[in-house]
Amino acid sequence: MASSWKKYVLWFAQEHVDFRQAEIASLLRVWNIPMNTAKNHRPENPFWVVELQGEEDARKLASRSMSLRCIFELWSHTNLLGAFHDQLNGYIKSNMATLGPWFREDRSFKVTVETYNKHFSQAEKVAKIETLHYLPVTGPVNLKTPDVHFWYIEFWGLDPMNVTEAPLDVLFGRWVADGRRDMINEISLKKRKFIGNTSMDPQLSLLMANQGLVRQGDLVLDPFVGSGSLLVAAAKFGAYVLGSDIDYMTVHGKSKPTRVNQKVREADENIYANLKQYGCEDRFVDVLISDFSRSIWNTNLQFDSVITDPPYGIREATECIEFKTQRRATCLNEGVVHYPSTSPYQFDQLYRDLMNFSARYLKLGGRLVCWFPVLRKDFTDEMLPRHKCLKLVANSEQTLTVYSARRLLTYEKVSDRVEDLDSYELAQAMVDTFRRRYMNMVQQTSGTRKERRAALRDVGREEAMRRGKTLDADGKWKFMSEGGDKADK
Repeated sequence: MASSWKKYVLWFAQEHVDFRQAEIASLLRVWNIPMNTAKNHRPENPFWVVELQGEEDARKLASRSMSLRCIFELWSHTNLLGAFHDQLNGYIKSNMATLGPWFREDRSFKVTVETYNKHFSQAEKVAKIETLHYLPVTGPVNLKTPDVHFWYIEFWGLDPMNVTEAPLDVLFGRWVADGRRDMINEISLKKRKFIGNTSMDPQLSLLMANQGLVRQGDLVLDPFVGSGSLLVAAAKFGAYVLGSDIDYMTVHGKSKPTRVNQKVREADENIYANLKQYGCEDRFVDVLISDFSRSIWNTNLQFDSVITDPPYGIREATECIEFKTQRRATCLNEGVVHYPSTSPYQFDQLYRDLMNFSARYLKLGGRLVCWFPVLRKDFTDEMLPRHKCLKLVANSEQTLTVYSARRLLTYEKVSDRVEDLDSYELAQAMVDTFRRRYMNMVQQTSGTRKERRAALRDVGREEAMRRGKTLDADGKWKFMSEGGDKADK
């Protein structure tokens, strides 16, 4: 690492681990911030030692991150606990000219001890603080609102079933900024006015907005808007939001209530009400009822981001308007209201339309962020959709069940060549509907489990007979007593 840069620690919350790298890379792009990582960098570790060009960059990075707990300026870190204090003491003495202001008499302070994958009692934590007696602090202690907050952290690995004998890393530094995980509770589904059966988790919604490089004043589209969770996240970052969906009842809040104790929806339950609830109503453009397979958009329109969660056919149906080549004899007369029938929106066709649409309507450098369902057993990266105008820049997995997962794919538009606008490709193995492949997998796996259980019962039966047990009328295996009666053992 370059010695002219300052070292910081990015401390991550231990959830959605596979999304960290993509979110941080996107935020570095949003703020145009350079960052260096060590050669032995491991994204799965909750503590990243990085180099940034200053505290302002650290604060910008934390100001939008959903994965970060906090960032602190690193003063010392080593995997040798015995050498830690000499290293920290030496760093403070050699950098006293720049660190001195943090130890002034008029600055209150607090030292927090944190361990990862190992529990320390309060007494043990106090003992750890006592070992830092050489810190030249002169101000008063303030445990609630300190002017300077120091962190002492011991990292004991990731496996709770195999805790190391000594900490793998010991870190000490000064707190700089918290991440924005408070936004997750701020837009929680529990308190949201309008939700649906498949409303997106707030943290994932905000992560998607970050990976879409959503900025103040951007125009963002969700073509499968549903109850509008992704619009809320984009609007919170200052974007103007627009949505469309084929389901009139859901978009207008006229479908059956999702909450268990709610019998009837309120009159003002809709997507606009959600944005108004969070003070983002001025970012709302509109929501339209439309079939995505039949484009309604002006060819001159351009979006900064397309962020969406297409239906997979498991919890929500995949539908499009049915195409008919001739008029039925029983069709109603002209002028009478007609509700068109729908047909299944094939998996391959849905993603073909989505990627070809993004190639046409995204600006150069704009991003498509979408979920893609997969079966965990047979997934490979070759199964992901491809397009000549769109470059895959991030691919993160969220496990859903034993059989299935979904991958958050982030594509960036890198070309607008007319001859490549319809160059979508998908592996033949993925052309079939996801629902059919999912149900086949469940059926096959369930059959295997039944066979295993039957085999185990056969083994148990043979073992019982070998030990001299007999099967009772009530279905229990019992030993025969000396008097001829069966005895439980």
